[in-house]
Amino acid sequence: MRVVFGVLSLLVVVAIVGILARKQLGAVAPVAGPPPVAAPGTMAPPTGTPQQQVQQFQQAVQGTLQQARPVDDTK
Repeated sequence: MRVVFGVLSLLVVVAIVGILARKQLGAVAPVAGPPPVAAPGTMAPPTGTPQQQVQQFQQAVQGTLQQARPVDDTK
């Protein structure tokens, strides 16, 4: 009798774990939907050839480096 109860309880535990695993895997699966839309004012997609993109990036970095740093007069 103990063996029957042991096997039945083991089957119940396996069933519960299976149900919980299915719920977890169902919650993780992504739902296919429309692609996200970028908000206005965010970065624009790159244009031009990759070489032009690299040049634009280098120019932007150089322009940023040429800007004067603010002076802290609190000393």
